[in-house]
Amino acid sequence: MTTTEPPPPPPPQPPASATPPEGHGHGHGHGHSHSHGPAAPVSKHLRKVIAAVLIPFAAAVVVGLLVLWPGGTPSHERTGVGFDRQTQSAKVTKVQELPCKDLSPSQTPPNGDTSTAEGRSAQSTATGTCKKATVEVSSGDDKGRTFTEIIQPDSPRQLKQGQQVVVAYEPKAPEGLQYSVTDVNRKFPMALLAGIFALAVVVVGRLRGVMALVALAISFMVLTFFILPAILQGSNPLVVAVIGASAIMLIALYLCHGLTARTSVAVLGTLISLLLIGLLGSLFIGWAALTGNTDDNTGLIHGLYPSIDMSGLLLAGVIIGSLGVLDDVTVTQTSAVWELHQANPTMGWRGLYRAGIRIGRDHIASVVNTLVLAYAGAALPLLLLFSIAQSSVGTVANSELVAEEIVRTLIGSIGLVASVPVTTALAALVVSADRTTGSDAVRAPRGGKGRRRKR
Repeated sequence: MTTTEPPPPPPPQPPASATPPEGHGHGHGHGHSHSHGPAAPVSKHLRKVIAAVLIPFAAAVVVGLLVLWPGGTPSHERTGVGFDRQTQSAKVTKVQELPCKDLSPSQTPPNGDTSTAEGRSAQSTATGTCKKATVEVSSGDDKGRTFTEIIQPDSPRQLKQGQQVVVAYEPKAPEGLQYSVTDVNRKFPMALLAGIFALAVVVVGRLRGVMALVALAISFMVLTFFILPAILQGSNPLVVAVIGASAIMLIALYLCHGLTARTSVAVLGTLISLLLIGLLGSLFIGWAALTGNTDDNTGLIHGLYPSIDMSGLLLAGVIIGSLGVLDDVTVTQTSAVWELHQANPTMGWRGLYRAGIRIGRDHIASVVNTLVLAYAGAALPLLLLFSIAQSSVGTVANSELVAEEIVRTLIGSIGLVASVPVTTALAALVVSADRTTGSDAVRAPRGGKGRRRKR
């Protein structure tokens, strides 16, 4: 008969009151404190130091919002030019194809020269097939009114039956010419795309994605209800942009990432970088004599509101445009340093900075490339025009229209590059100082005799 030996007794467990050895509790919680859950909070002393910097800054932003808060967009008499026109919704109810010569019998016949764009357009109009669209106004006081729109064969916008369009209304024009089609109504596809974007953010980001969408909505509210009306009322665009961007930064970062020391370090890094961008922008926009009045839209703004400083408006756009990418860089760098400290709590601030800056170099390369390509993509039609004209690179770069984009890109890129070492150094100093403070300041509760724990 076989006998079963009893299992060996379990190893003795340390008493519940046993104190773990020095070294951040490696004997008890190493597998948990460094690998799971959020980072440990910093010491009370460091929280006080960070609060001493950020609370006055936040208070100054609130005061600036209250002082410069506009009463609304100032009214003006519509010019009927560009975006400053009365518009209504409409629908194309009928489209007929007819010879262009029947629709415009009084037009001068072409001379047969098709070597120019005007000659080709005249030839196409004389011999091609045009469209006669009947359009019904579907909003406003004239709802149900119809008018006719003639579409030339070489027109970039070809209407079709059932299409939703936007029409401009000019009350001073003759009755038959008061309405004209200006654009296609894109509200539904754009709203659908926005809904898909919001759904993707929530599905992937979950609660943090919801907070990001809330922060995005608040950012648009600050832009719509504070920054734009305040500039139109004559406030300094640079001051308005700094205060508005600071408010967006505080709300977005703390709402998305929590009221923590890690987020506060990212806020400080973003603030320092924004100040650098503002300083460089003021210097080089003035030095390069950039007026900010380079196209029809800025010309219309200057005509309606001559008191607006257009070069200041250009600088405000540089600051606001750089803010979104700055937030990404500073949050990423701060998180990288925090995680490095969690992985190796014994690493000093120099080691943390060197490791963090190696991560930041990769981030710099990708972000700067992204920023330059974004501006180049926006200005692609303009660059094509210069290419068609066979202008030299120096001539193209010297024109104000292109020089604005170059200065905007370079200033924003310098701010982004500077944000990496600045934020990394701040984060490394905070976490390393917190480690030293935490190990040197372990004391008994205040109610006792002040006896220190043995080390």
